[in-house]
Amino acid sequence: MRLLLVEDDDHVAAALSAVLARHGFQVVHARSGEEALKALLPADKEPFGVVLLDLGLPDQDGYEVCGKIRKRSAIPVIMVTARSDVRSRIHGLNLGADDYVVKPYDTGELLARIHAVARRRTAGEDIGPTPLAALRIGQVHIELPTRRVSVDGQEVQLTRKEFDLLALLAQRPGVVFRREQIISEVWRTSWEGTGRTLEVHVASLRSKLRLPALVETVRGVGYRLVPPSG
Repeated sequence: MRLLLVEDDDHVAAALSAVLARHGFQVVHARSGEEALKALLPADKEPFGVVLLDLGLPDQDGYEVCGKIRKRSAIPVIMVTARSDVRSRIHGLNLGADDYVVKPYDTGELLARIHAVARRRTAGEDIGPTPLAALRIGQVHIELPTRRVSVDGQEVQLTRKEFDLLALLAQRPGVVFRREQIISEVWRTSWEGTGRTLEVHVASLRSKLRLPALVETVRGVGYRLVPPSG
């Protein structure tokens, strides 16, 4: 797999490139946001499987680079950041990032996340076939074929994983989905480290829909969709 590593520190990039190469990745190193965007342009080369994007770049904010990448391509993007607060992570996911890794990170964790997003892309982004065309939960309307969501008639922009998560829960309102089941269905992996990503997606979904009680946390078990009363 070709991997685009966007990292301005040459020492960090060299060490990480060596590790990735030992695990079968063909690494292309970009030292800035501009270099990264240019690297994605050639159409005659094998496409990248994953972009590993550091947010601390010299020429552009990493969030800005992520947004530009997402406008050009559906290539999976993993953000690498020292910002561990939930708001920063939600912001990255809203811009189209598929996952994030917080510094300092374990190399094994990073490799697991890279393989996970690559598998999800290969398997496809849909959560699975369904005979339903649309779902309505109170004032929330979910169009499955077009992947559009609206609340009280106003369209809400969701990321791919946010939509997949909402659609999964909405197909069985009131039923508790175990965290492991959600991760398996939406992220297509059983790796336990994805749990934190699930929490961030749930928080982002509640914020965007402006219905914090819609997705209920069942402590120690998982989540369920609670239809609004009335």
